[in-house]
Amino acid sequence: MSKSRLDELVSAALQMLAIRATDVPLAEIRARAEASPPPRDFKAGLTRARERGASLIAEIKRASPSKGAIAPDLDPALLAQQYARGGAACLSVLTDRTHFGGSLADLSAARAACSLPVLRKDFLVTPYQLYEARAHGADAVLLIAAALKPTRLFELRALARALSLCVLVEIHEESELEAASACAPDLLGINARSLKTLDVDSNTFARLAPYARGVAPLVAESGVRTPEHVRQLASAGASAFLIGEALATAADPEAATRALVEGIPPAARLVERS
Repeated sequence: MSKSRLDELVSAALQMLAIRATDVPLAEIRARAEASPPPRDFKAGLTRARERGASLIAEIKRASPSKGAIAPDLDPALLAQQYARGGAACLSVLTDRTHFGGSLADLSAARAACSLPVLRKDFLVTPYQLYEARAHGADAVLLIAAALKPTRLFELRALARALSLCVLVEIHEESELEAASACAPDLLGINARSLKTLDVDSNTFARLAPYARGVAPLVAESGVRTPEHVRQLASAGASAFLIGEALATAADPEAATRALVEGIPPAARLVERS
């Protein structure tokens, strides 16, 4: 059976991880993580933003496996400041080098440049990567349900909790919802982009949201570009919106962020897990 694109992405991430782990052993990265200052409260940042009618996670993204380079020369610190001035609630930083052109240095630079909580977005499948995220300043991490067996998903969720990291668990299909729900995520992302094919299906959120309500506040991911689309997703149950390409490639990222923030109706509140 041929590998899916997700398999290829995870494999490439693990190859790069092996290099980093040779330079910085597990015991050392764990010590760095445990000595780090307390993280910023990612979920509370979204909640506070919703009270102002805005709950946008703005992403720092240099490239993608589907489109190649999109903003290879971006300045992560400058972009983080522009997003913050535009009203973003939180940041997401892609740290995958092979397919997204990112790095942990981008994560550290973005977090140091502003006061917003920051998510490490990568193919995180080992404890080392969570210690690494915390050591470089991450306040939250992405766990992709399709990339993890349920036992490993629970293990990483527990480790994230021990490190005080907020966890955004991402699903793409209804079949992934059971494991995602069982690990009690802080946030549940519904990604319109299939990581098996890299195609975007704009109906994914509306299709999966009815089954996902009550698990955790829902985050709409991928393919979001306009205030009108933001309003449609909010009506379908989205409490927050993770937006990358439309912002990273904008001529004026601050203005683009503000336009999307203002498209989010104040009535779309975060729904707490019951």
